[in-house]
Amino acid sequence: MMSQLPIFLEKVGKKALDMEILRASMIAELDAINLYEQFAAATNNKLLKKVLLDIAKEEKTHVGEFQALLLEMDKEQVRELRKGKKEVEELK
Repeated sequence: MMSQLPIFLEKVGKKALDMEILRASMIAELDAINLYEQFAAATNNKLLKKVLLDIAKEEKTHVGEFQALLLEMDKEQVRELRKGKKEVEELK
């Protein structure tokens, strides 16, 4: 199932709009990755599987591009990502 936008962009203030656009774009890319990888797992056609996985890999790059921009704009997100990483490290 594909995700829906979790917010109404027209209700977001101008200051936060670009960050919300980036987050929604990341959601779309993650949905695409899941879809292509599921299709690749379902097919027996080797060429189709190869193409689907290649496209999924490109979508992962897109997620990285959107995330890089988001992290430039949202310093709270940077801090919280660091906290999350630290919490995982502590559980190892």
